[in-house]
Amino acid sequence: MLPCLDAICLVAFDLDGTLIDSVPDIAVAVDAMLEDAGLPTAGVARVRDWVGNGSRKLVERALAFATGSVPGDQMLNDAHEAFLRHYGRAPCARTRVYPGVREALTALRERELVLVVITNKPHAFVAPILEALGLAGYFDLTLGGDSLPQKKPDPAPLLHVAERFGIAPRHCLMVGDSRHDIEAARRAGFHALAVPYGYNHGEPISDSQPDAVVESLGELV
Repeated sequence: MLPCLDAICLVAFDLDGTLIDSVPDIAVAVDAMLEDAGLPTAGVARVRDWVGNGSRKLVERALAFATGSVPGDQMLNDAHEAFLRHYGRAPCARTRVYPGVREALTALRERELVLVVITNKPHAFVAPILEALGLAGYFDLTLGGDSLPQKKPDPAPLLHVAERFGIAPRHCLMVGDSRHDIEAARRAGFHALAVPYGYNHGEPISDSQPDAVVESLGELV
């Protein structure tokens, strides 16, 4: 086990870009939404850099790319509804679990740590994806981007799970792939562990100065 797990009682995981590579399915839904609006599609590579701040911000970025301007509220609302509809049809057709994730979750479970998911993805998609990938049984709680009024990088979701399980933030660890995860951890008083392979808007995750970076979550075993 890594030193960063010393005295840790609760581990919170980001989902997209940390536990799973979900961009292929997200990109299909984004492109379908853009096609509905008669706009040029974006493709996987662009969508990969847009993920991380919730579905509405993702759609806003896609529309700004396709139109060359910031979308108005009505256009954004309609496009967001279209994206959710398309994504809901097949949220896990191409999504895969990253190497080392199952082994890490199994090892942490054997240590009887509390495991939670804190993602900015709409909560309605979280359970179906975890179930489809065989990951649901590892987690004591899942929070989506719409589970609380605030989402990462606000510390509120992290503080919520710490309070829910009666564990002091100093005994909690946030594991993520983006600067939003690291910022949320810092503001909540959590320790922060990062992976470099996810979706961080094209920036090296080391720039956010997490407590540690692991190439694979398998290093937690």
